[in-house]
Amino acid sequence: MKKALVTGASRGLGRALASGLAAAGYALVIDARNEQELRLAADGIRASVPGADVTTLPGDITDPAHRTVLRAAAGGIDLLVNNAGTLGAAPLPALADYPIEELRAAFEANVIAPVALTQLFLPALRERGGAVLNVTSDAAVEPYAGWGGYGAAKAAIEQASNVLAAEESAIRVWWVDPGDLRTEMHQAAFPGEDISDRPLPESVAPALVRLVVERLPSGRYPRGRAGAGMTRRARRVPSASALAWPTSRLAGPTGSSQAR
Repeated sequence: MKKALVTGASRGLGRALASGLAAAGYALVIDARNEQELRLAADGIRASVPGADVTTLPGDITDPAHRTVLRAAAGGIDLLVNNAGTLGAAPLPALADYPIEELRAAFEANVIAPVALTQLFLPALRERGGAVLNVTSDAAVEPYAGWGGYGAAKAAIEQASNVLAAEESAIRVWWVDPGDLRTEMHQAAFPGEDISDRPLPESVAPALVRLVVERLPSGRYPRGRAGAGMTRRARRVPSASALAWPTSRLAGPTGSSQAR
């Protein structure tokens, strides 16, 4: 049985993706800061996927000691999903007013911790021909006012993913922009606003599971604007243009100089 480590899996996209991976036959190690929410998430996954193998390891991925615990407990994994992160300062401030300590914390959670976890698990991932999936955002590539801290951190993890894909021939590396979703983090970015028109994380999870199960080429996968599918724009891989997500078209990889 293949095994996946999913960080930030107590709610939102992390929980939805973990549930989808369990249904696809993956044993899970899931992590989040809130122990009670993490246990409830695990119970929900077991209820929806009878026989699911789910191990919970609560903690903060920005803590090096917790990352060491994750590495020791998870052991050899086939998939690392770096989903945990932070919005940063909220309500969203202009970059001119962004508290530097909040900015540092955003980079610690959204960049340093995922890279550190990847480094810890790379030997096992290489050996097993595994994969790394980093959850990113269109704020990494679009200049949205107020999103300077979060966007800069996501841009950094995107470039780190891009370089990792170029350096590591034995594994897949995907960085995925799931689009605006109806999550607590997204609500925190828009306090007091109605975000019920945003799709639920469960609508995106099947496309991400397909990415993993079919072992599609390394690259950046943004959510298609017209639906819940994902698209992948080509660079040096024109032959990939015939592939398709459930509700949208898939072209070649964005930001990766090679397809594996």
